[in-house]
Amino acid sequence: MRNRGKKPVNNLITWRFMLVCGVVFMVFVTLVSRAAYLQVIEPDKARSESDKRTVRVEKLHVQRGMIFDRNGKELAVSVPVVSVYADPKALHKSLVSKVIKQARKNGEDQQSLADNAFELDKRTVQYYKNDMRWRELADVLRIDPKKINSRLLNDPSRRFVYLKRQVTPAVANYIGDLRLPGIHLLDESKRYYPAGEVTAHIIGFTNIDGKGIEGIEKLYENALTGEEGRRTIRKDAQGREVEVLDERERVEPESIQLSIDQRIQGIAYKAIKSAVLTYKATSGSAMVVDIKTGEVLAMVNSPSFNPNNLSDAAPHKRRNRAITDLFEPGSTVKPLAILAGLDYGAIKADDKIDTYPGWMRLGGSLVQDTRNHGEMTLREILKYSSNMGVTKVTQLVPKDYLVGLFQKVGFGSDSGTGMVGESSGLFYPNRRWSDHEIAALSFGYNIAVSTAQMARFYAMLGAGGVNRPLTILKQDNVPEGERIFKQKDVEAVVHMMESIFEEGGTASRVKVDGYRAAGKTGTSKKAAVGGYGDEYVGYFAGVAPASNPRLAVVVMINEPGGDVYYGGATAGPAFAEIISNSLRILNVAPDKEDVAYVEGKKNDA
Repeated sequence: MRNRGKKPVNNLITWRFMLVCGVVFMVFVTLVSRAAYLQVIEPDKARSESDKRTVRVEKLHVQRGMIFDRNGKELAVSVPVVSVYADPKALHKSLVSKVIKQARKNGEDQQSLADNAFELDKRTVQYYKNDMRWRELADVLRIDPKKINSRLLNDPSRRFVYLKRQVTPAVANYIGDLRLPGIHLLDESKRYYPAGEVTAHIIGFTNIDGKGIEGIEKLYENALTGEEGRRTIRKDAQGREVEVLDERERVEPESIQLSIDQRIQGIAYKAIKSAVLTYKATSGSAMVVDIKTGEVLAMVNSPSFNPNNLSDAAPHKRRNRAITDLFEPGSTVKPLAILAGLDYGAIKADDKIDTYPGWMRLGGSLVQDTRNHGEMTLREILKYSSNMGVTKVTQLVPKDYLVGLFQKVGFGSDSGTGMVGESSGLFYPNRRWSDHEIAALSFGYNIAVSTAQMARFYAMLGAGGVNRPLTILKQDNVPEGERIFKQKDVEAVVHMMESIFEEGGTASRVKVDGYRAAGKTGTSKKAAVGGYGDEYVGYFAGVAPASNPRLAVVVMINEPGGDVYYGGATAGPAFAEIISNSLRILNVAPDKEDVAYVEGKKNDA
């Protein structure tokens, strides 16, 4: 009887044991199957989920490269700034959490409120408006509160929206102290230009993302930018670094050293700005070139703009007129006509040219001087800027030869700076030239050049006939140039050009203290529809010291107002100020004992 009662108990225990073993086995099989599925069939998903929780990527930021002048003075630097951005989704999540927490304190049904989207949105907006910190944020950023509200509340699904770029560290600290949910600070850099409007056209500027837009900033964008580095690491649950998965070194940006001398740049800018204001001109440009190397020591324009604040930087102010704007150079190319005659052998330096009766007709068009000068030396032709004189000289050389010389000295091609927006000018050497067109070419018409091209031509004169491309970068060695003219012919013409400062010359009122200068004035009418209008362009170009030229300076004054418009009057004073002060800065010894010129009558060249 007792044995029969025990059998069901043993069976029950056995059955339970088998059930437990079966369950354990099923669990084990399930776990093994899941592990096999994750590790063999879909291992990437597991790795991805793990990486999301443990792998972090750290960027190694690089600052934009600096730009220096030839003496190491900073012209463009990067300064640290902070940008303010928002995470609307995180903000919305925080507001919802606070609204539900408030409802729980008030004894409301949290689940009912969470399910009522309309009521929940209404309460979150109200909670947001009651928090005065958001108004403080708008005030410190100087943004209309309505704009702030729309960016933060209109689309709660967004994860990133800028509120304001590049705020000062003080503003960033204040915003950080507000401890606003969903508001973050991002370290960035901002470009700063210490010289401001003085070097604006050369340096250019960057956009808000630090990308070069104009000038050197755009020309050397790749070199100045560098490349960010990156470290991929794995962290544990406490945020400690446990493994470096990948590391890419950052590429440091290059710094650019320009040929510009900021001291000379400042002198030239002051002079050209003063000339534009004094003569009520539309604009003006000036360039200073080191004759020995072709380095541009100064390139200025007026009007200019402040690259640190582009709110008043209209397009016409941002244009680098020294390399973009083209004008007929007028009498400043007359030395080239004289050189053509000397180089071809048609004339000699001591020859005289008969310009009687002061006018002549070529192809039905008139060439004339303001008065009859009669028989003139080559020196007097340049001194009085005689159209008849250079026309008579060019009639002694073949047309193709003269046109070819204009092309060889750089007219019709880039000056060599490589700067963004540089124009090669308007010159068509291969077309058929009439006799009158050749005559007009000899005194600066039928050709349009930039201030940079004219500076290159005068640097060639100062270098004794060696033509070098201009450069905006500092040179360690003297670049080779191409000899265009014989040195003795060029030196003879340069000494002839000293005559314009003498009594009766076209620049007799211009005073260059301490140095013998050789130059040429130029005044040309501006082309208009159907011919020429009533506006003028005044030029003054030259080299100094004449005994051993070091600098070439070209000054252009566009559309001077009033009755004074000749190049000698409008551009001459700026030329004298720029070249004399620049030579002193470079410690070039004076080559003239008497610093005062005899003032002569006003002339028309």
